[in-house]
Amino acid sequence: MRKDAESIGRGYVQIYTGNGKGKTTAALGIALRASGCGLTTCIVQFMKGQHYSELEAVKRLGDLVTIEQFGHPTFCRITEPPDPEDVKRAGTAMSRLRELLESRACDILIADEIVTAMKFGFVSEQDVLDLMRAKPDGIELILTGRGATQSLIDAADLVTEMTEIKHYYQKGIQARCGIEN
Repeated sequence: MRKDAESIGRGYVQIYTGNGKGKTTAALGIALRASGCGLTTCIVQFMKGQHYSELEAVKRLGDLVTIEQFGHPTFCRITEPPDPEDVKRAGTAMSRLRELLESRACDILIADEIVTAMKFGFVSEQDVLDLMRAKPDGIELILTGRGATQSLIDAADLVTEMTEIKHYYQKGIQARCGIEN
């Protein structure tokens, strides 16, 4: 974390949600912009355990941006009830987020796909709300994922909903390296 904690003021809680593309991309854009100011960003990915291009990109930013993945190596399996292994992985990610907040290890903390993990029952809404309330001054906390509840929206300072109008996935176009993956 920067010595000058006043650089981002008290810090806010942001949520990027909705069914449209761009939630993680928006959060990564903040990490990129922040690195240009010398701010540090820690990214904890809930649903992702497989390789994504952002893993390679952050290596080029040095120690200003780090990513830790806690998801299943082939994405999670949506089951009812939730797979205990997915719940365990999400619990480990929650512990890591709490540790990063308490230690003030970074200026910006991104909980990527935490909202989706909550939607699938891997973490509780109360745990996410508690995390939001535990955010100390001087840290920006960013949550991403589909299905933000009204309680999360009410507790956040900034909420953006990505709305899909049209997507080429509907024409069978697969995820492309550097664009979606």
